[in-house]
Amino acid sequence: MTKYTALAITTNYWKPNDNYTDKIIHVIADTVENGDYVVVSEKAISTALGSMVDESAVKPSLTARGLAHFWMRIVWGYPLGMLCGFGPRLLKRLRNYPLESGSRHKQVALQYAGFWQTLMFGSEGGIDGSNLPYSYVSLPLSNAEELAQKIQMQIAAELKKNVCVIIADTDKTYKFHNFFFTPRPKPLRGIHSMGASGTFILGRMLKLKRSSTPLAAAGCKLGASEALKITNIADKARGPGSGATVWDMAARFKVDVNAVSWEMLAAIKHKPIVIIRKTVKQG
Repeated sequence: MTKYTALAITTNYWKPNDNYTDKIIHVIADTVENGDYVVVSEKAISTALGSMVDESAVKPSLTARGLAHFWMRIVWGYPLGMLCGFGPRLLKRLRNYPLESGSRHKQVALQYAGFWQTLMFGSEGGIDGSNLPYSYVSLPLSNAEELAQKIQMQIAAELKKNVCVIIADTDKTYKFHNFFFTPRPKPLRGIHSMGASGTFILGRMLKLKRSSTPLAAAGCKLGASEALKITNIADKARGPGSGATVWDMAARFKVDVNAVSWEMLAAIKHKPIVIIRKTVKQG
């Protein structure tokens, strides 16, 4: 019988140009053991790398404005949102989707994720604004496997520990028997990226089991099923940070969605790293 234990590691808020590998080494040094899984948030790495866009400087196109006004407020706010089983609070937020800032966000999604991903109601192609200040959004990592290897090798070199490093995103992967699929581009091998809105709607309609999405693993041979189990445990241990969505984040600080500051984010606990330990019990 296999059992997993999880320890979420609290750190300061990672800002652009922070040396995140050194930070990881420092905070896990007294805890990590050989064979552990070290799960790191993609969002935290993207932020430290400065892989972000300031949407306040973006000029939205007519297409982006149409998506914000009609697609988000009407289509997601009513038929698609209800089809997916969204709660009344999220439906209300979608029906009042901000037209100006929302149009700029959709323009960024069009530029960086493409039209079909832009049809998602949020996290289009892995673009995310939660746990970020002002009008910034983070972009998905294009080289997650390379970065996981870098972290794994630095842990081995400095701490003399052989661990498996996993970079994960909170976007969901759905399970249908032994088939795993996600709207998120570039997931871990064995998980199928199948578009965007259609995949999300199908998973929600069928009420399929869903887990956070592993993007890369280094230092071990890890199948999709076990990787999903580990990232799901890590996601539950980590919690939502400042909020699961930009709306939740703004509500926590009692400000407008574009008024959250670096100082506000730095004042709360962040858990970008989770150590997962596997034990095998007989009987």
